[in-house]
Amino acid sequence: MKYALFLGCTIPIRGQNYEMSAREVAKKIDIEFVDLVDFSCCGFPVKSTNAETSLIIAARNIAIAAKKGEKICTLCNACTSVLTEANKELSENKEIREKVNKELGKIGLEFKPGVEIKHFSRILYEDIGIDKISKKIERDLGKLNMSIHYGCHYLRPSELYDCFDDAENPSTVENLVAVTGAAVIDYKNRLECCGGAILGVEEDIALSMAKQKLDNITANKVDALVTICPFCSIMYEDNQRKIESKFNVEYNLPVLYYPQVLGLALGIDQKKLGFRLNKIKANALLEKAGVEI
Repeated sequence: MKYALFLGCTIPIRGQNYEMSAREVAKKIDIEFVDLVDFSCCGFPVKSTNAETSLIIAARNIAIAAKKGEKICTLCNACTSVLTEANKELSENKEIREKVNKELGKIGLEFKPGVEIKHFSRILYEDIGIDKISKKIERDLGKLNMSIHYGCHYLRPSELYDCFDDAENPSTVENLVAVTGAAVIDYKNRLECCGGAILGVEEDIALSMAKQKLDNITANKVDALVTICPFCSIMYEDNQRKIESKFNVEYNLPVLYYPQVLGLALGIDQKKLGFRLNKIKANALLEKAGVEI
């Protein structure tokens, strides 16, 4: 099973532990990642101000993968959304496809329908499967309690993702966490936005949104929050200290990427999973799981 790994903008700068753990997990379960150096931004940051430019940027990335005959694996929810939406629109609308290809032709590329785009978590759930993952588990994380944040773009709009999970009551990431042995702890407003979408324009509101979720999550005294999107992690981890200072609260809640959790259960060294790069240190969690620090 082979995919071109699409990292986007945020992960190489602020989510290296996400990339590290995803690569280690992929090797352990026989997924081959191909690195296409010409991949760029997905187009998400300019979509709200110039939809046409965003579409062309996304189409360029898809065309690069098509030229190499590769499927695309994404790690970021926003990248997944933008690339999937562009793929669908260009595949179904010949007029727009011809217009975009006129621009891509200037750099020797052409969008062609047929490139598969999937988030890594969806690949693990659908293409690898819980049963196969369970057979590779080497360390039971049964002593750990974890809550999950899906993020807005992983499931919605549901028709964009062929309704592979119930957008109103999802379970795929819960199942992926549960296969490690860890208990999944539900909480109020688990499907609400992290606030990251407005961080650059309404920081106070964004931080308040993240605070509400951190309040509800930590009320259950969980060992960690598990995310599958780098910008959601920025809200809950990178901005956690800022929220604590602003609102005079204290959380000290580790925020882990799902491949870090699965990697521990697969017996991968925590150093290879990038735990040293976590801003909120997870030493207590690692000790509780019987992992050498």
